Amino acid sequence: MSTTMTRARVKNAACGTREEVLSPENAVPGIIGQRLTLEAFQQLAGVLAGYPYVKVVVDRENSQIHFINAARYEFHSAYIGSEILKEDHRLLLARIDEFNKSVYMDPQRRFYLGILALHGKDFFTLETVEVDTMDAEMLRYFYSFVQKHLDPSLPLLFKPANHQQEGFIAEIDPAQVPRIYSHQLFASARFIPLNKGQAQGRLRVFRTEKDYRRESGSIAWHDILVMDRVPDDIPRVAGILNTRHTTPLSHTNVLASGWRIPNAIGLDVLERIEREGLDGRWVEYRVDTDASEIFLREIKKPQELPERPDLRSQPVRMEEPEVVRSPVESLDRLRLSDRSRYGTKAASLGELHRVLQKGSERLLGFYQIQRPPRENLLGHLAAQLHVKGEGRLARASWEFLKSAVRVPRGIAIPFSLHQEFLQSSPRIQQLIGKLKMALELDAQAAIEPLCLQLEQAIRSQRLPDKMRDYIDAQIVKRLGGVRSFVVRSSSNAEDLENFSAAGIYESINHVTTANHLFESVRDVWASLVSPRSVRLRHEVGISLDDCYMGVIIQEEAPSTLGGVLVTKNPAQAGDFRNVYINASKRSVKNVVQGSELPYQFLYNTVEGGGRTLSLGGAKEDLSIDQKASLQKLALAGRLLQSHYSQDYTFSTPLDIEWVLSGQDLYILQIRPYR
Repeated sequence: MSTTMTRARVKNAACGTREEVLSPENAVPGIIGQRLTLEAFQQLAGVLAGYPYVKVVVDRENSQIHFINAARYEFHSAYIGSEILKEDHRLLLARIDEFNKSVYMDPQRRFYLGILALHGKDFFTLETVEVDTMDAEMLRYFYSFVQKHLDPSLPLLFKPANHQQEGFIAEIDPAQVPRIYSHQLFASARFIPLNKGQAQGRLRVFRTEKDYRRESGSIAWHDILVMDRVPDDIPRVAGILNTRHTTPLSHTNVLASGWRIPNAIGLDVLERIEREGLDGRWVEYRVDTDASEIFLREIKKPQELPERPDLRSQPVRMEEPEVVRSPVESLDRLRLSDRSRYGTKAASLGELHRVLQKGSERLLGFYQIQRPPRENLLGHLAAQLHVKGEGRLARASWEFLKSAVRVPRGIAIPFSLHQEFLQSSPRIQQLIGKLKMALELDAQAAIEPLCLQLEQAIRSQRLPDKMRDYIDAQIVKRLGGVRSFVVRSSSNAEDLENFSAAGIYESINHVTTANHLFESVRDVWASLVSPRSVRLRHEVGISLDDCYMGVIIQEEAPSTLGGVLVTKNPAQAGDFRNVYINASKRSVKNVVQGSELPYQFLYNTVEGGGRTLSLGGAKEDLSIDQKASLQKLALAGRLLQSHYSQDYTFSTPLDIEWVLSGQDLYILQIRPYR
């Protein structure tokens, strides 16, 4: 197609309806060799993460630029094959990995590919795809070529797409290539979607946690909470709106995801609510991942409140627990099947010990799945592990895992000891009976006071000497020499489909003395009957009779960095390449409690490479060595995802708590990410 014809078709499209402009069969392929005006940009643009964007191709062979119409071509490859190479797209797809190498990794490549995004009325950004390996000179050329063909009224900033590019761009004078980083855009973003959804309900604004505590008794299921940091113990509500930055992996945001309620960050939302007088009013609230702002509008209060959602309509399936007498056992002797006696966390850690010791036939599962047009991703895994061919890939994956991660030593206390302890006290048995009766009658006013009494009774009840001596002997035998412990919960009533139980049970760090250790064990047991845990389980129909608590006593690994990895991209459901990592130099606990803004990263587990999304509360990024450790963690997490998947799509994501101690990566917890 000639340049003249292209420009004419853009002009004609501008005179038509929006539907005509976006119709792929009518849409102009793109603008070739001409300056891109703001008007033309809007005609060609699609929307990604709330920003209008246009794909860019620079053809070095012909010294020509192409701005691609998003409505007609979803991928650069489709445009290049059809409009430049004149090749049947099906034939191109058959060799897509070869093509991608030629445009993203070949230093002598013909085509330079990128994305041009418009940020309000302030500036354009130019970035490559995340796997692009352009060096400093290539980046300088690409930026300069694109800049010459843009509307000069808005500046163009280069946005590095990966950590390697950040290093290359640092070599270039900012006057030659002005730049902006992902974490800078994240910090300035006024709207960030956390969980897609919509709700109608009463808007409740709480400026401080003290205000929330004062009014917490009046919070109803149909309320939409607006706070800077929503407390971990919130009841089931209709929606959440955070007025400050947070992470999708905090306990409250994980709960919101499990409840399937809309959840977002809106830094300017308080001003709007005050301006429109929405506090206490009924509103429609909608979160869309491709929107540029929160949808919030006042509606008429219904004459009759809608029925409360029945959380029991999706029954929570629980395995039959075993409470026959079981021994205190070393974690490395447990398997997943032992969760019926020791709880899901202990069994999952035991399974991880076994995988590291003996390997797994399932490690390649995720990479063996067909990803059209690719037959599988095994070649990509082989490239990351530096293995030629696929014959040694299974063993190489196991050897990589063994070298990449460790698991702290620990022991698991079974359900049977918890039951034996509870049965040793008539007062505790009496309170359990009263609580069961109150739950059966749904006597809400009585449930919380009984929970508090029962918690206190468990914490104050002395362990029988025989039980204390037995546990003490096992610690001496298996963990002698450990200076500091972590005492963790391991229940059967968590990590279940339709019920994650994120953050509702107790874990205690920095336990050093025997007395503190046994106090911590009782604290963990008591958390099974906390008001919050009882309420959340009761809402989904989990009976107190079916709930048991195991305990993990684990060596505490000293850490220079720690956090949470989930083997998915929470912001993009269809992204099979990237995993998401939160990190803190202070405490993993701060990350999951939402009390600290962590570093946020995406790491590609197909082609490799990572991106810094946010620095959180830090002033500078992590070191090169620390980022390299996170790249290893990302790949290890993806391999483990295959082993732990309960089906044969190997797509169930994992939630992994980890710490970096010097050069050693320790996995502290591993569970499904719900």
